[in-house]
Amino acid sequence: MKHVSVLIKPASSLCNIRCKYCFYTDVSSLREVKSYGKMSLETAKKMIANIFIDLEEGDHLTLNFQGGEPTLAGLSYFEFIVRAVNEQMKKVKVCYAIQTNGLLIDRTWCDFLKKNQFLVGLSLDGTKELHDKNRVDPKEKGTFSKVVEVKNLFEEYQIDYNILCVLTSELASQPEQIYSFIQQENIGFIQFIPCLPDLSLKSPTKYALSPEGFKNFYLSILEQWFIELREGTYRSIKLFDDLIHLLVDGEITACGILGECQMQYVIEADGSVYPCDFYVLDTYRLGFIQELSIRQLFNRGITSPFICERKKRPSFCSKCPFEQMCLGGCKRMKDCMYVNEEENMCGYQSLLEVFIPQIDEILKCLTQVKV
Repeated sequence: MKHVSVLIKPASSLCNIRCKYCFYTDVSSLREVKSYGKMSLETAKKMIANIFIDLEEGDHLTLNFQGGEPTLAGLSYFEFIVRAVNEQMKKVKVCYAIQTNGLLIDRTWCDFLKKNQFLVGLSLDGTKELHDKNRVDPKEKGTFSKVVEVKNLFEEYQIDYNILCVLTSELASQPEQIYSFIQQENIGFIQFIPCLPDLSLKSPTKYALSPEGFKNFYLSILEQWFIELREGTYRSIKLFDDLIHLLVDGEITACGILGECQMQYVIEADGSVYPCDFYVLDTYRLGFIQELSIRQLFNRGITSPFICERKKRPSFCSKCPFEQMCLGGCKRMKDCMYVNEEENMCGYQSLLEVFIPQIDEILKCLTQVKV
């Protein structure tokens, strides 16, 4: 039995808001074609068929939908996907996930998401002030109020969701306020996504996270999280969960956590396939899912150089007690959470130095908490 996860961009880089730090706007601007529009139903049908070709009875498949904004593909697109999956003859356990800004979500969408057991990642950048600074609609109006309405809808419909919060440099400077917001909104599951520097720029933008910002934010969040944990309340913070899975179970639940690229299956709206969501670029296009199966595409020549490509590690890494654990970290996130420009500190190392010695107490507390 194998587990296969596929990331699909059914509306390419199309989006109905204008996030000021959007990494996919930057990535797509470097391609010959910035947006491939919306995936046709013909492409969707062939995509599902060619994904299932490589699956066997009893396998697990997760279909993740991202963008841009994937709901722009329309509810009818997702209904078609579910029908196409259900028409496949192989008995495969299929799970669905979608990442959304929430603006198009209404009760009709909620009925569909609940019925088909979608796990939803809802983008919400902490407090209203921080969110509305960067996550604005085409008229430059903040979207916080609408997102909170959708969050409340998910809770009413008992839809499984987690909050996706982009960790900008400014947000990272306010860990106490962010954790208070998490408590106030009773957020049980949250993932902080480091804001990346643009691929097209030599120096980071003002939004990009720095190793110092990563360190200060996570050490403060860890302290507040641990206080609650000791008191019997558990909140899922994705990075902490990933570290627990890695340190205790030897399970890898985050791409790049061991510093080596893992193959992703990323499918753009035109059916083109790529090895990583951070590098959906013409250079790394493997081919088209309408023409070849996933296995055939990833056996092509481009895959091996991308996976095996090694980044040069700073000399600081050679003295790190965790070097063999992280191998210098994810190559795309190297400037925002690992070794700084001066090569005298590493944000990730700073977190591990505090987190790892407490792992036994963390595990003991986890056996007694209420989720």
